[in-house]
Amino acid sequence: MERERTNDCGPILQVQDLKAYFPLEEGTVKAVDGADFAIPNDETVCIVGESGCGKSVTAHSILQVIDPPGRIVGGRILFRRRPREAGGAGEVVDLAALRPKSREMRHIRGNDIAMIFQEPMTALSPVHTIGNQIVEAMLLHLPIGQDEARERTIALLRRVGIPEPETRVDAYTFQLSGGMRQRAMIAMALACTPSLLIADEPTTALDVTTQARILELVRELQADYGMAVMYITHDLGVVAEIADGVVIMYLGQTVEQGDVRAIFHDPKHPYTKALLRSIPKLGVKARDRLAPIEGMVPHPYNRPRGCLFGPRCTERDPAICGAEEFPPLVTLADGHRVRCWKYMPEAVETGGN
Repeated sequence: MERERTNDCGPILQVQDLKAYFPLEEGTVKAVDGADFAIPNDETVCIVGESGCGKSVTAHSILQVIDPPGRIVGGRILFRRRPREAGGAGEVVDLAALRPKSREMRHIRGNDIAMIFQEPMTALSPVHTIGNQIVEAMLLHLPIGQDEARERTIALLRRVGIPEPETRVDAYTFQLSGGMRQRAMIAMALACTPSLLIADEPTTALDVTTQARILELVRELQADYGMAVMYITHDLGVVAEIADGVVIMYLGQTVEQGDVRAIFHDPKHPYTKALLRSIPKLGVKARDRLAPIEGMVPHPYNRPRGCLFGPRCTERDPAICGAEEFPPLVTLADGHRVRCWKYMPEAVETGGN
């Protein structure tokens, strides 16, 4: 396990060239194969990409809860824990080097880092009450008793907007609506006031009105608790509303990272541009077609060589995009990061930029 103690106030999480593979009989699925991004303190960073691009596996890698036979095979996940003394520097731990069932990882999971899962009906236990599940998390990580944990649970359910929390605390999952289940999931994630909250598409199965309320709730709780938020979504409308920074992923790789204004107003990677073009726009005539991304996502056992987006790229230039290795993730003058041969120094010299 790698550890280091620093005095500077860096990002709360740094994912460096993360690789998580699933070795199967048919071959190896490289679900994450070069995720690289940072999440600053107290900010919301949205992870965006098509289904199957590795967003959820990246989140599960951070918490070391990848379903077998998946495992982390490379890279680092540097997490800055809470400082033990006021004004002190927090300890930086490489989560990728910890064993999933180790005492330290179990202490971090649910305490320092919490997660709102995509579907509360499968993430919450159907045979235990909502209150029991939240109380269990508190008793595991906090030095409090059963009665105090129940009182805190009721207060937390009230804080996330569940009506009559004194009654709902003893309700089962099937007795709650979709929106209330999601609020209960948020309450469970916040039980130990984590410093990093991972939200894996928490509004996917909800109607638009409930989705707006959940997003507003997450913003309020972030401000109240001073958390950093890693928000996984494929909805660029949600990204524009809540994000400070954006990470674009494709086939397990980070292909672009920047602040939300730069991503929407000055996208660099052809994949990011294609995603933005595919958004329905107001004022467009009913008969006008949407602009889909050309081609199909490659089969996981038949990944292209070189630039993974190359076969679908409308800006591909054989003169500079024909290399068989991955283009590196480069940092531009404005701090924007992009993985594209067009932005390499050699390409700039030949006019590729």
